[in-house]
Amino acid sequence: MHTGRTVFSQLMDFVPRHEFRVFVERHGASRCLKRFSCWDQFLCMAFAQLTYREGLRDIETCLRSLGPTLYHSGIRGRVSRSTLADANERRSWEVYHDLAMNLIARARRLYHDERIISEIEGAVYALDSTIIELCLKLFPWARAANHLKTSAGVKLHTLLELGSDLPVFARVSEANVNDIRLLQQLSFEPGAFYVLDRGYTSFAELRRIDTSGAFFVIRAKRRLRFRRLYSNTQSKTDTVRVDQTIVLEVPKSHEGYPDQLRRVKVFDTVNNRMLVFLTNNFDLEASTIGELYRLRWNIELFFRWIKQHLRIKSFYGTSFNAVSTQIWIALCIFVLVAIVKKELKLPHSLYTILQILSITLFEKAPINQVLTTHTVPLEPPKIEKQLILFDF
Repeated sequence: MHTGRTVFSQLMDFVPRHEFRVFVERHGASRCLKRFSCWDQFLCMAFAQLTYREGLRDIETCLRSLGPTLYHSGIRGRVSRSTLADANERRSWEVYHDLAMNLIARARRLYHDERIISEIEGAVYALDSTIIELCLKLFPWARAANHLKTSAGVKLHTLLELGSDLPVFARVSEANVNDIRLLQQLSFEPGAFYVLDRGYTSFAELRRIDTSGAFFVIRAKRRLRFRRLYSNTQSKTDTVRVDQTIVLEVPKSHEGYPDQLRRVKVFDTVNNRMLVFLTNNFDLEASTIGELYRLRWNIELFFRWIKQHLRIKSFYGTSFNAVSTQIWIALCIFVLVAIVKKELKLPHSLYTILQILSITLFEKAPINQVLTTHTVPLEPPKIEKQLILFDF
C-alpha cells in the first residue's frame, strides 16, 4: 500500500504558497478567523470545486468524514459551515483574484508556443462577458439582469487568449454594467489582435486600440453610416463578398475614430448569413479576418465549460464578496488543472483530468500515476493441480 501524500496535497503543491502569503498580507485577510487560515479556506473551497459540492453543509460533512486524512492533506483548521461562511463573507476576494492572476501568468508561459493562426505572430484575444443569474430575493444587492428588473445576476467579463484558451484578464461586476466600461479598463498589447462582438462598439476605445499598436476585429453594427473610399476586388472569393476601405460619416463616430477603417463582408456558409466586420489591419487576407472572428466562439465554449464543470451557478454565500470569492477560486482551479496537464505532459483533456481528480483526491498515490492511463497486461492462465468442480 502506498503510504505517501494524498493526491489533493500533491495537487496543491502547484499553488505558490509564498506568493499566496504575500497576497493575504497585501489585503489584510489574516486579521480575523486566525484558527481557520486563508489557506484552509482556499483548500476547502478548492475541494468543493473539484468534487462539485452542493452547499456548506455538504462540504463540512464530507471533509469531517476524512478524519486524520484531512490534516495530512493540508487543512489544519476545524472545518465547520459557519466558519467557512464567515471566511467567505469577511475575507477579501482580491486575495483569490491575485492568486488567479499569478497562476494565469505561469500557465501562459507553459502555453506560449501554441499559435492559433500561422499568419499571425502576435497573440490573439477574444473579449466577451457572460451573465450568471441569481435569485433577486437572496441577492438583493445584485442589479437587475434585464430591463424588466425581475431578475438579478453578476457578469463575468473575460479576455481569453485564443490558442491556449486561458483567461488573461477577468472582472466580476453587477449584471447591468455595460461591456464598454470593461474595455476602458484594459491596456492593449502592441501587435496583438483583439476580437470583439458588436456590443463593444465604441469608436473612441477602438481608436485607443489602434494608437496602442494593436489590432481589432469587431462585428459592425447594422445601419453603420460610412463613406467608401475604394474597394479591393482582388480579395473577393466565394465567402468574401466585400473588402472596402471606409471612413465613418456620423460626426460623433468620426470624432472618435477619424482614421480609415477596413470593412469586410463575409458569407457564413454554416449559418447561411452575411457578417460584416471592421478592422484596422489592412495586411491580412480578408478571409483571415473572417476566420479570426469565427475563432471568437472559443470564449463561448469557455463560458459553457466552466458553468458545466465548476461550481459558479449556485453559491455558498449571498454577499458580493462571497460570490466573487467563489468565482475567482473556480478560475484558480481551471488554470491549476491546465498547469497540471502541461507540466505532467498529460494527454487527457481538462474535463477528463477534472473527473479523475474528483474521485481520487484523497488516495495516497503519486499524482502522475493517478492521472495516467495504464494498461493492465494479461496474465497467462494458471495451471491448477486441483480438479475444478463441473469441469467436464
